[in-house]
Amino acid sequence: MTTTTVQTDTQLASRLRLAVMRLARILRQKAQDQITPSQLSALVSVERDGPVTLGELAGLESVQPPTMTRIVVALEEQGLVLREADPADRRIARVHVTTAGRKLLERNRSRKTAYLASRMRGLSAEEREVLEHAAGLLERMTADER
Repeated sequence: MTTTTVQTDTQLASRLRLAVMRLARILRQKAQDQITPSQLSALVSVERDGPVTLGELAGLESVQPPTMTRIVVALEEQGLVLREADPADRRIARVHVTTAGRKLLERNRSRKTAYLASRMRGLSAEEREVLEHAAGLLERMTADER
């Protein structure tokens, strides 16, 4: 292979970035939920790390507390999370995922997985092996990120 046929790291990174962004957009569309990406991300964080305070959630999501308050209020209005007083310190409210929130996340994940599985059915066995290897590489590249 000559150096002219080998992509530079920058070119490969650019192609990968565009493909990942396109896939993320398509998966959001396939989920068909009436929830914003910020709300979905916060809901996932509450499910994974909850119950959490608004401040903790803002830190997990790397947003300012007033922004997180607006996100949580919107999630509460949809019945997806609930704020309850901390039993150890009643001044502190902790955010919990509701049953409706868990159902939405399950439905969201199922739709996205079904879409990807349907797209993978059109791949050859060799292409699926390459994709499996690529998935492992992506997992390794993002293992220390949240």
